[in-house]
Order: sequence, then structure tokens, then C-alpha cells
Amino acid sequence: MRHRRHGKKLNRDQAHRLALGRNLCRELITHHRIVTTHEKAKVYRPIVEKLVTLARDPDEKTKLHRIRLAYRRLPDKAAVKKLFEKIGPHFQNRNGGYTRIMRLSKNRLGDNASQAILEFVDLPREKPAEDAAE
Repeated sequence: MRHRRHGKKLNRDQAHRLALGRNLCRELITHHRIVTTHEKAKVYRPIVEKLVTLARDPDEKTKLHRIRLAYRRLPDKAAVKKLFEKIGPHFQNRNGGYTRIMRLSKNRLGDNASQAILEFVDLPREKPAEDAAE
């Protein structure tokens, strides 16, 4: 029994869960919307919410400390920079609830896993790089 154990294992070992979380957070920050399984979305949503909470604090005295805390969770310079320059200030006046999970009606074809969209609330979607070049 898993008494007093929080978190889901997602059938992965610890290193794989850590890498998966970093990748999902980075992709969500980069593209503002990702399609993943419903279980993964439920597990990694609080992590993204805590990163946005770090980024939205306007205090300049603690900004460097908060950036370093974000790098611990998400070691990607471009993603952390975008988080602190665009996403954090956008949610300045919002007290939590920065993301939403919307279930998709169709399950994944290969293994019939339930799909969901994890996206930021009230944040316009980024255009892919190939569309911006045209």
C-alpha cells in the first residue's frame, strides 16, 4: 500500500519522470499549449503553476533568486527567459489558475490512452517558427 505517498509514478523511474516533467514544462512555456495524456497533464500542471507563480512576482530584489529557483526545476535558458519576461507579467493580476486541462473526446490510437490539452488561460498561442517566417 502507498500510504502517505503523494504523486503518480506514471510507470517510469525517477530520472525518466524528471526528464518528462522538464520536457512537458518547456514545451508548454514555449508553445502555450500541449496535447498529452490526461494523467500526465494532472501530474505536471501544479509544477507549471508554481513556475508561473515564481515568475509573476514584481519584486526586483528577489528576481535573481527566483530565476535560480526556476532553473532548478527547468534548466532551459530560453524557456526561463520567456517565463520571466512574457508569461509571468501577463499573469500579474491573477491569483492562481494559470493553466487549464481540457479532455479530448478521442483516445490515442496506439494504446487507447485518454488525451487532454494542457494550456495557459487567457494567453494567445504562439505561432510556429515556420509560419512566422512567411
